[in-house]
Amino acid sequence: MRRDLRLDNVGRRYGLRGPWVLRGIHLTVLPGTLIRVEGPNGTGKSTLLRLLAGMDAPTEGRITGRPRTAYVPERFPTALPFTALGYLTHLGKVHGLSHLAAKRAAGDWLDRFGAAPYARTPMAQLSKGSSQKVAVAQALLAEPGLLVLDEAWTGLDTDARAELERAVAERTAGGTAVVFVDHDPRRLAGAPDATYTVRDAGLQLRGEPASAEPEGPRVAVVVQGPKGGRLPADAIRTAASAEELTPGTHRLTVPASHSDTLLRALLTARPPWHVVSLGPQPNPDLESRR
Repeated sequence: MRRDLRLDNVGRRYGLRGPWVLRGIHLTVLPGTLIRVEGPNGTGKSTLLRLLAGMDAPTEGRITGRPRTAYVPERFPTALPFTALGYLTHLGKVHGLSHLAAKRAAGDWLDRFGAAPYARTPMAQLSKGSSQKVAVAQALLAEPGLLVLDEAWTGLDTDARAELERAVAERTAGGTAVVFVDHDPRRLAGAPDATYTVRDAGLQLRGEPASAEPEGPRVAVVVQGPKGGRLPADAIRTAASAEELTPGTHRLTVPASHSDTLLRALLTARPPWHVVSLGPQPNPDLESRR
């Protein structure tokens, strides 16, 4: 039975009252699709992938339809009380394989990635590259319906990188959805069915107009700055519109999903801007009747 993974108005913030890392995320991941996620460091790419993989729970919104999921994190824990083969065999049994079948599958994946010589090496003694091969193998061993790769190619040698690309192609052809982040823009170039950019706590599909803005309500923020001060560049980029009411006082309108990003840009500026008021966007038609 086909299952679409859906993120509906999903948000994730730091702590109970911290700033929003992601907010207002709407995304549907179809079986067999390959999705690339881009964005500068610190924008929330890894947070999005952890939400997709089920490693983190959203602060708001909901995620439905998640199939069996495998995840390769940006940093894989190596200090585990297993050999490489023992670790993969254990995971295979967790996924329902018999001991013999799990051990055979573990050996096959280690061989595919050129890690067979280290099969009986304790995980804590593996190099960064060898432990990364185990990290990738543990994800592929599960035969997942969703494969989430966060910089999974980092640390792999040339042959192993090519093998991972082949494995991704095999998985998508077999109906597995793959979502990945990679710092190399040439990685799987031309292959993704969709590319999304994480920006200002939101998600934008490549090919949409740059001016495309999240749907939903907007808020108006009236701010007052230092004498002769200019609005912070980050605030201008986030705001849908800006209007100077009086010298030094501005009214910015912004999608409600991006209001935290705007406020953070204003309050962390040097010197900071004073927030005079925050409320629903005024209705121009009503104002014109007054």
